[in-house]
Formats: sequence, structure tokens, C-alpha cells
Amino acid sequence: MCRCCASSIDLAVHRRSHSGEKPFECTVCSKRFTTSGKRVRHSRIHSGEKPYKCHVCEKTFRVSSTLHRHMRVHTGDKPYDCPYCGKLFKTNAELKLHVRIHTGAKPYSCRHCSQRFTWRDQLKTHLLKSHNEGTWLTCNICQKKFSNSGHLKLHLLRHSNIKLYVCNTCSKRFCTAPELISHQLVHSHYKQFSCGLCGKDFKCKHSVIRHFKRCSDKQTLSSSPPSP
Repeated sequence: MCRCCASSIDLAVHRRSHSGEKPFECTVCSKRFTTSGKRVRHSRIHSGEKPYKCHVCEKTFRVSSTLHRHMRVHTGDKPYDCPYCGKLFKTNAELKLHVRIHTGAKPYSCRHCSQRFTWRDQLKTHLLKSHNEGTWLTCNICQKKFSNSGHLKLHLLRHSNIKLYVCNTCSKRFCTAPELISHQLVHSHYKQFSCGLCGKDFKCKHSVIRHFKRCSDKQTLSSSPPSP
């Protein structure tokens, strides 16, 4: 028996990773799966069933692993740490996004030109502005345009002028939690973001992103051969 498998059933499932066999089919959309358990979890997309409930806030989830990650919101557990600056994150996905600040990775490329971007939203905005691809989202109050629905929602909160988030140091109020968190860095000497090119430290993510672009441009110019 294969050393990685504890039983004949496990071995049969493992062999499907090599053969590509998917014997379990969804009765709604005909998507196929290697195990019945994966089919059951998938079927909840169609049924809307969410059998896993958080005992703290009673939010429900389709799969137990999502509930497990959600619980970190309540426990504050952040098991993933950045190898560059030590900042902690609740999920590995959040860590991978953060690490791009240090490495300067640009995984999103424009299919129309040679430009590359660190964040998906940057690519989406570029496609709208430079290639007229996609649909702008417009504020129905001031007609300002946005490429991202989340940014539009935050913008609408500012029109409402409801400021529920209060700084516990200076009592300044904010419309959203991210704005409060960003503001609180003013009262801290901790610089959690570091440029992956020159090592300079920053308090805010947007500051290191802005700096990194300038730093990258300078290094590109300095490494270019002199013009004849």
C-alpha cells in the first residue's frame, strides 16, 4: 500500500489525483469531484445551506474550515507572520498580499499593454482609464466615479457623515474602521512597513507603496546605460 495512505479508501482517492478521475457529479450543474464529501460541500452553493454556525456572533458558513478562519475575528489569533517585518495576519491569503509590499511583486498584467500591477484593483482601474474596458461605478450624489464597489460604499458613508469610529487617544471620529486604524498610526512610533528595495520603514501601507514606486523608478534609471 502507498506509504502516504492509511487505508485502501485513502489510496483510491489519492490515485484520482494522478488519473484525473472524478466519479461524483453535481446533480444541479454537472460539475464533477474526486470525493463525495467535496460534492456535498459544493452542493451547498445551490441549496444555500450553511450548517456551521459561529457560537459568538451566530454567523453561518457552508464549510467548517471557513468557520475556523472566521473565529480568529473573535479570538484575535494571527498565526501567520511576515518574514520581512514580523506583522501578524489571520490568514495565509492576507500574508501573501502583504508580502508584495516588501518584494515589489506585480502579478497582474494588462493584456493590452506592458504595464503590470501589484493589486487587482490597480489593474481594473488601469483598464478603465487607459483602455476603456469595464464599467465605472458612479456616486448618485456627487457623480464621482469608482472602479471598485467597496470604494464606492466607503465614499457613500462619507456623504452620510455618520462617524461611528472614535480614536481612544484623541477622540477624533471616522466613518470607517480602516480610516480609524490608519489614523491611530499617527499616535504610534511603530513602522510596520518596509521598502523591499532600500529598507526604509514606514507607518502606513499607502506611504510605502508610493515610496516603492519612486524607489523602483530611481533604480531603473541608475541601472540604465548612459545615452550615446
